[in-house]
Amino acid sequence: MANELSFERPLIELRDKIAELRRFTAEKGIDFTDEINRLEEKLRKLENDIYSNLTPWQKTQIARHAARPTTLDYIGLLIKDFIELHGDRCFGDDPAIVGGIGKFEGIPVTVLGHQKGKDTKDNIARNFGMPHPEGYRKALRLMQQADKFNRPIICFIDTPGAYPGMAAEERGQSEAIARNLKEMSSFGVPIICVVTGEGGSGGALALGVGNHIYMLENSIYSVISPEGAAALLWKDASLAQRAAETMKITAQDLYELKIIDGIIPEPMGGAHKNVKETASHIHEFVSKALKVLRPLSREQLIEQRYEKFKQIGQYMTLEEVFSS
Repeated sequence: MANELSFERPLIELRDKIAELRRFTAEKGIDFTDEINRLEEKLRKLENDIYSNLTPWQKTQIARHAARPTTLDYIGLLIKDFIELHGDRCFGDDPAIVGGIGKFEGIPVTVLGHQKGKDTKDNIARNFGMPHPEGYRKALRLMQQADKFNRPIICFIDTPGAYPGMAAEERGQSEAIARNLKEMSSFGVPIICVVTGEGGSGGALALGVGNHIYMLENSIYSVISPEGAAALLWKDASLAQRAAETMKITAQDLYELKIIDGIIPEPMGGAHKNVKETASHIHEFVSKALKVLRPLSREQLIEQRYEKFKQIGQYMTLEEVFSS
């Protein structure tokens, strides 16, 4: 129950009541079938009411859920014969990003993603999914290898952001992110990106320059966290909920703004409720994307990616500025 979210408390209370009645039925031989059925129907309606009307802050809480599936969970369900590769050939290996090669529907692919931990010890080892520059350089090395051998690239994005510590800055954090943005824009292979949890700032974007970008239904993608935005705008990080309401960070917002190409459904309550079902939905979207992208030439893939990002936001050329 420790992983349950605050807005789920009414559901927890109902589930506990149903469990208690079932226990009485088994232990005392008293028939509570009618009451159990009534409570289960009430539970179904309440679940539908809550999960069909989640606020941006509630979606943020689900995106950060401790039990939310990680990149390695999805790799285990989607990629056959996966071989993890390590190191950036420059400084070391960063456990906050995992990557390697395997097969998706029999097609050789390179798979990359941010990796959070499953418990406190694992999270510390993986720096809570916040990569150092060697993580991004490892990702770049594997993507360059994929481009050389004409393998599609699949990226899973789930990070609060790149690690902002002194050591990371000393080793060139901003340069590593910027280089990934530049290089990803020029690869001549299909790049498919899936935001599975938090898509935080440049730390997420460094794996996010794709031909097709998808988000899980309860994931978020933003230039800054709601807490960070609240601290900057109102000098009060406790106003994160208010910030989340205004930032347009949900999958639904970003699809409407044409920043992403599709929203991948999750089981009611979040991806952690049924990992296999979530992976099945991801499989469907990635499969369709590869069918569209693989027939394209290298030049067409680069052009499609360029046009996609060119259409994001509003801007004016120098000629338009001086003529206005």
